[in-house]
Amino acid sequence: MAQLTSRQLEILTFIQNHVRERGYPPSHGEVAEHFGFNRNAARDHLMALARKGEIELVPNDARGIRLLRVEERTDQLPLFGRIAAGAPLTAPANAEDWIALDPALFHPRADFLHRVEGDSMIDAGIFSGDLVGIHVQNEARNGQIIAACLLDHMTGFESITLKRYQRRGSVVELHAENPRYEPIVIDLAQRAHEQELPAFRVAGVMGGLFRMGAG
Repeated sequence: MAQLTSRQLEILTFIQNHVRERGYPPSHGEVAEHFGFNRNAARDHLMALARKGEIELVPNDARGIRLLRVEERTDQLPLFGRIAAGAPLTAPANAEDWIALDPALFHPRADFLHRVEGDSMIDAGIFSGDLVGIHVQNEARNGQIIAACLLDHMTGFESITLKRYQRRGSVVELHAENPRYEPIVIDLAQRAHEQELPAFRVAGVMGGLFRMGAG
């Protein structure tokens, strides 16, 4: 990898410390504020770190900074099932548990695990109790199996559900792989409070699954 400038090293250290202390990366605005930059300058520095292979920038995500040289817990993955609305998805404080699985076993590489509940994906070979590896990204292609976050306005929590993704224009359909279940249909053009169904976001795409032995 290319050598970092002193300023790039300072920014990288700030990001690492922020993740270590708070469990999630700083926003682009927080980087700008900490170093006295404007947002465009902060973005330029972050893009330089991405080009040098130190971080990955996730599009359309204010906290979409992923460290690529993380030494801690390289053989473990956090398990998520329900999180507070608006909380950073992969913050360690939100994890129900840590599971000893190598992220590189999944393709694409897994950032977290979700334990499947129910039989809605059985025709895709995904059964209740399976651990599914999810690669974090906020966009998906039609036909991909995704981890979708659905907001319960009553409780203020998001639940993660595994479904096959289809989008036409502003309308998203989340399809089960079991004919017993109707698709979940969400019109993204409507404001959240006008929707009968919970608000929605893509948490990531499925990279594979791990099935515990029967004993």
